[in-house]
Amino acid sequence: MSKKILLIEDDKTVRENTAELLELSNYEVETASNGRIGIEKAPVFRPDVVVCDIMMPEMDGYEVLENLSKNEVLRHIPFIFLSAKTDHKDVRRGMNLGADDYLTKPFEEEELVDAIESRLAKADILSSNQSQQSSNSSIHSFEALKEFFKKEKLKTYEAGDSIFESGHISNSIYLIQKGVVKTFKLDENGKELITSIQKVNDIFGNLSFTKPSHVSEFASALEDTSVFEISIDKVKQLFNEHPQVMFEFIDQLGDHLSETKSQLMDMAYSSVRRKTAQSILLFSERLKKNKLSQIRISRADLAAVAGIASESLIRTLSTFKKEGIIDVEGRNIKINDFEALEQIV
Repeated sequence: MSKKILLIEDDKTVRENTAELLELSNYEVETASNGRIGIEKAPVFRPDVVVCDIMMPEMDGYEVLENLSKNEVLRHIPFIFLSAKTDHKDVRRGMNLGADDYLTKPFEEEELVDAIESRLAKADILSSNQSQQSSNSSIHSFEALKEFFKKEKLKTYEAGDSIFESGHISNSIYLIQKGVVKTFKLDENGKELITSIQKVNDIFGNLSFTKPSHVSEFASALEDTSVFEISIDKVKQLFNEHPQVMFEFIDQLGDHLSETKSQLMDMAYSSVRRKTAQSILLFSERLKKNKLSQIRISRADLAAVAGIASESLIRTLSTFKKEGIIDVEGRNIKINDFEALEQIV
């Protein structure tokens, strides 16, 4: 089944030409001539990706993104900005609002297709890594808990920001709405020991329901992240009123504990070099690129999928480049030696 693209662009020539090239790339395309029409079409069309111009009459691209972010069904759809503006502040504003990528006009056909495929690949990879629910009833129970979380205020963090620190008293737990979070401890030499990688819809924090206590680890955002924070007392009240939600929550904790153990085993026995190579190959496979072609991947996306810090990833990419395995041009990675990557894995 073809992936669906909602293209919001006020320039008729750009809109028609872009729609045509996307259709030739086997996407199903719906167009809108301004932001207001775009947000009216989105709930009906249910796109897999939104491609949106920034400067438009009636409603600009920033307003479109803000409106879609308020819709529970549409808020997780990858969003790509098209902009004739190259000012860093404009790009930063869009990314802070939750955009997944941006392209500066004029752009090449391959640039746009690569950006779309990269966002679809990341969504597919992270989605496939999420735990499957065991039955419709259990899904309903866990969904009820998540909806309870989403009544709380949404907090946003940029990549690298601290969410909480070890030793502080905490009476809160968190639900990830967007992004990736790492929890970690520090050894006696100040070295990070990662305890888990948390993804969208994961719950983390101080899970002591008997009394407030000190958290024993740190948590920070691996990429731009949004979380709902809720007090333990409110969750306890929900459990008292709806015991079935509490049982589902316990099941989720059990599943997450098993997943965390697997993550720790991978971290213990899989080097940063191996995980970086594995993630590049995984993106290449998902993007269905031929050997020796360029793939458009942000370092944050690679680090999120690999489950490693961006700093470690950048050092490893530099090593791969020196060895002639890859070339790095801006946000594009060209794989020169697939066999070398496969041998590392």
